[in-house]
Amino acid sequence: MSTAARRGHPPPHENGVGGHADDEPDEDGEEEEEEEGEGEVEDDEEEEPRLKYQRLGGSVPAIVSTDAAAAIAVADRMVALGTHNGTLHILDFQGNQVKEIAAHTATINDISFDADGEYIGSCSDDGTVVISSLFTDEKLKFEYHRPMKAIALDPNYYNNYRRFATGGLAGQVLVLTKKSWGGGYHKKVLRDGEGPIHSMKWRTDLLAWANDAGVKVHDMKTDKGIAFIERPKGIPRPEFLLPQLVWQDDTILVIGWGTSVKIAAIRTDSSQGLNGIQRSITASNEKYVDIVGSFQTGYHISGIAPFGDLLVVLAYIPEEEDRENSFSNSVPSRQGTAQRPEIHLVSWKNDELTTDALPIHGYEHYKAKDYALAHAPFSGSSNAGGQWAAGDEPLYYIVSPKDIVVAKPRDAEDHISWLLQHGWHEKALAAVEAGQGRTELLDEVGSRYLDHLIIERKYAEAARLCPKLLRGSPSAWERWVFHFAHLRQLAVLVPYIPTENPQLSDTAYEVALVALTTNPSFHELLLTTVKKWPPTLYSASPVISAIEPQLNSSSMTDSLKEALAELYVINSQYDKALSLYAELLKPEVFEFIEKHNLHDAIHDKVVNLMILDSKRTVNLLIQHRDTIPPNEVVGQLLHASKSCDKRHLLHLYLHALFETDMNAGKDYHDMQVELYAEYEPRMLIPFLRTSQHYRLDKAYEIFAQKELVREQVFVLGRMGNAKEALSTIINKLEDIQEAVEFVMEQHDDELWEELIRQCLQKPEMVGMLLEHTVGNLDPLYIVSLVPDGLEIPRLRDRLVKIVTDYRTETSLRHGCNDILKADCVNLLVKYYHEARRGVYMASMDEEVTGTRVAEGSSRANERSSSLRALEIKSRTRCGARCCLCFDPLSIQDISVIVFYCCHAYHTSCLEGGLDLMKSNSSTQDSDEDDEGTPSGESRMRCVLCTTAAA
Repeated sequence: MSTAARRGHPPPHENGVGGHADDEPDEDGEEEEEEEGEGEVEDDEEEEPRLKYQRLGGSVPAIVSTDAAAAIAVADRMVALGTHNGTLHILDFQGNQVKEIAAHTATINDISFDADGEYIGSCSDDGTVVISSLFTDEKLKFEYHRPMKAIALDPNYYNNYRRFATGGLAGQVLVLTKKSWGGGYHKKVLRDGEGPIHSMKWRTDLLAWANDAGVKVHDMKTDKGIAFIERPKGIPRPEFLLPQLVWQDDTILVIGWGTSVKIAAIRTDSSQGLNGIQRSITASNEKYVDIVGSFQTGYHISGIAPFGDLLVVLAYIPEEEDRENSFSNSVPSRQGTAQRPEIHLVSWKNDELTTDALPIHGYEHYKAKDYALAHAPFSGSSNAGGQWAAGDEPLYYIVSPKDIVVAKPRDAEDHISWLLQHGWHEKALAAVEAGQGRTELLDEVGSRYLDHLIIERKYAEAARLCPKLLRGSPSAWERWVFHFAHLRQLAVLVPYIPTENPQLSDTAYEVALVALTTNPSFHELLLTTVKKWPPTLYSASPVISAIEPQLNSSSMTDSLKEALAELYVINSQYDKALSLYAELLKPEVFEFIEKHNLHDAIHDKVVNLMILDSKRTVNLLIQHRDTIPPNEVVGQLLHASKSCDKRHLLHLYLHALFETDMNAGKDYHDMQVELYAEYEPRMLIPFLRTSQHYRLDKAYEIFAQKELVREQVFVLGRMGNAKEALSTIINKLEDIQEAVEFVMEQHDDELWEELIRQCLQKPEMVGMLLEHTVGNLDPLYIVSLVPDGLEIPRLRDRLVKIVTDYRTETSLRHGCNDILKADCVNLLVKYYHEARRGVYMASMDEEVTGTRVAEGSSRANERSSSLRALEIKSRTRCGARCCLCFDPLSIQDISVIVFYCCHAYHTSCLEGGLDLMKSNSSTQDSDEDDEGTPSGESRMRCVLCTTAAA
C-alpha cells in the first residue's frame, strides 16, 4: 500500500491501504502519482519502501463510528485508545476490545502506562486524572477543576508508592505519591507559573515535560532539574501544534515541536555530539543534556518516534497560505482543504529516506493537532538500519479522529514481492534462498525466473536453479527435462535431475542419457551419470543401442566405452563388459572377473591384463592354468602387438608357473633359461638344479654370451666335463672354496688330483687349498706334492692354522664321544628301573569308586589310564594268563598288574609273593631309593624275573 519517494523528488501524496476498498479517491493525488510515475521511468532504480501500512480493524471501526479518537498509548501487551467522549478502550494488537473504562466525561488528552503494563493513567479536559488497574477493580480519580493535558506514570508505579506526574492549563507540574501511612496522596509541585503543560514523558528516573517556555528534564531520583531546552522560535502556539516528546532509550530524548527536531542526550561527562554539535545546557553537577542532533523540517510535526537509528515523523503538510504564515501564531483560516498526512523516515541529520502519504479518512478537515503517533516498545538494542528479529519489530499507530493506521517495517515477503514487481528475479530468488518469506513464494519466483533465464539463453544458470525452484514436483521436472531436450541443452540439466523425491518416469531418464551420447564433450558426464543413477530408474537397452554404432567411429571415446561397459553390467552382459574393461585397462577388472566368475572369458585378454597389473594377472593365470593353458598365455605374450616389454612379462609368468608346478611349462624351459639370464640371473642356479627340461648346450652358449661363469660351471658339470668346470672356477672365479665344494659334489678322486695339479701352478692357490681342504684331504699329502723351492705366501701361518684346527677338531670329537657314552649309560639305567615297575590296571568297580590297590602302586595307577586300552593278550607273555595261577587275566572284578618285562599277574596272586620279594629286596642295594621312590613305600617286582635274578 505504500509508495516510497526518493530523495530529491517530490513526496507522494497518496498511498493505498491494503485490505480496504473504501479509500476515498483523490483526483489531485492521482495526478501527482502519474507525474511521479513519469519521473520514476527516468530513474535508473527505484528505492524500496521501508514501512507498510494497514488500518487497525477489530473493534476500532465501531468505536470511531460513534465517537472520535483523541489519544493513544501502546504497552507491551495492549493498546489504549482514548476518545472525545472520555471513554478509555483497551485493545489487543488486532484492534479487538478487551476492556472499556468509563474514565472521563470530556476529551481524553493523554494516556500513560507503567513499565509492567498493569496500570494506566489518563487525563481529560474535564479536569480529572484517573488511574486504573487493568487486572483488578482498583481505580483512583483526582479532580483539579482545570483541563489536564498531560500525565506520566512512574515506570515503577506500584513499587514507588503509586507515584505519577500530571499537568494542564494551570501550569503546574504535579507529582503525587501515596502516603505510606494514614492514606491519601502527597502532592508536590515541581514547576509553576511557566504556562500550561502540553506534554509529559517519564523514563527511569527522568521526567521531561513541555510548557509554553520550552522543554525541561528533571531527575526524580535527586529531585534536581537537569536541563531546560527553549521552545523553538516562530512556531504556532502549543494549543494549535502540540510539542512531541519521546524517549528513544534511557538517555536519548527526541523532541519534535512545530518544524523543529532536536535530539538530546543525557550525559554525565562532557563529550562531542554525534553530529558534531557541542552544546551543553546543564542545571546539575551530576547530569547534563547534550544536543546531539537538530534540524528543521518543511512540514509541521504531529508525531515522532524512533526507528532504530532513524526517526519516523508524522508530518502535517500545511497549505500554501499556511506555509507563508508558518512563523505566525495565527490559526489557519481555511478549513476542509487540508492535505494528506505523511510518514517521513529521516536520519538525525534530516536525510530523508522514504516518504509515504497516508489516505486517512476525512483528512481534509483535520489540523495538525488532530493527529497522534504512538509506537510499540521493542527490545532491540541497536537495530541499525531498521533490521529487527522476528517478533521484535516496532509498530507505529497513526491516529486521526475517525481512523487508525498501523505502520510496521516491511518483512521479507514484502521485500520479495516488491522485487518481483520490479522484475528483479535474481534478487527475489536470493531472498527466498536465504530463508526469507513463505515457502510457497518459491513456486512463483521460480516459475518467473526460469522463464526469464530461458529467454536470456542462460541455460546453465537455469539448470542450476531447477532443484531449488522445481523441488519435489515430478510433472514440473519432466516438463523441463523435455523442454531442455527440445532446446538441445539437456546436458546442462542432467547433473541436477533428481533420482528420488521425486522420481521421474523411466522415459525421462532414458531421454537424458541418450542425449549425452551424441556429443564427445558429453561422454564424461554420461559416464558419471550412469555410475551415479540407480539402474532401476531406466532401461539400459535404448542407451546401449545408441552407443554401439559408435564403437568403431572416430567419436568413440574412453569415457563412452566405460559408460557402455557399465550399461552392459546393468544389462547382465558381463563378458562384453569385461572386454571393454580390459581394453581400457581398468584396475577393478580383476575384482570384476572374480565377482562374476569370468575366468573362461579372459583367454584373449592376457596381454591387456598383464600390462594393467602383471602380478595380479600372473596369480590369476597360475590359479586357473587348467582353464587357460600355458601355451595359450605364452603365445599371446610372444605375439603381443602393443608397446610393452613382452619378454619381461613372459619371464614373470614362466617364473611363477615354474615355482608352482615345475613341469607345467617344461616346453618353455629353454626359453626360460634365456629369460632368467636376461632379467634375473640370480635365479638361474636354482632353476638349473631343479629343471631337467632344457638343453645344456644351448644354455651354455647363453651363459657364455652373458659371461655368467658360475652358471657355465654348473652346466659343464651337468654335461660331465668336470675338469673344464673346475678349470673355469680356478682360472676365472679364482675361488678355491667353490672349487673344493664342486669337487666334493662330484665324488671323484681323480678330480681332487686335478684340483691339486691346477693349484700347484699358482703358489697363492696352494695356500688357499691348504686352508679349505681340512677334513677332506690330508694336508701332508698336499705339502708332499709341492715342488721344492716353490714359494707359498703365508705358508707358516697357514700350517699353524691347519695344525690348530686339526687339534681342535680332534678334541671336539673326543668330547662328543664321552658325552654320547655317558648319555647312553644313563638312559639304560633309567630304562632298567622303569621296566622293573608294574602298571596297575584296576577293575571296573575300582575305577568307579576310585580306590587304590596299595600305596606302593600310586605311580603305576597314574599311568593306567593311558594303558588300559591296550590288549593284554598281545602285550603279555603266558597267553594273557596270570604267570602264577595261569588263569585268564580278564576275570571280572579282579585287578591286574603288568610289568615291562611283559609278565602279568592278578593282584591277589601277586600279594602272596610279597614276602618273598621283600626278603629278596633286603639283599639289594639301596640305589633304588635314589630313583625317587619313598623308602616306606612297597616295591612291586615281577616274581619270575626277581626269582631268576636271584
